Amino acid sequence: MDAARSPGWSIGLGRSGQIMATRDSGQIGLPYVICASRAGKGMRVSRYEPGDDTEIEGDVVGEISGNPREMGRQLRTILEETQFDES
Repeated sequence: MDAARSPGWSIGLGRSGQIMATRDSGQIGLPYVICASRAGKGMRVSRYEPGDDTEIEGDVVGEISGNPREMGRQLRTILEETQFDES
């Protein structure tokens, strides 16, 4: 997870070993969320808008694989490149 650290994002563990990154949306209690969940030999990365149910699959924005450090770097790249509708 350390390799995934990116400015503006808070990263932690979610349910079932899921990696969850959140970013302030400006709405109290409703952050932007990126989740990485186990899928095959790697992890599937999904994004959620404020208020979306993170218990269901979100919009898939990529997949990451490799050793833990490489997966962290790939996740950091996804975090930095993901755009949200901030209107």
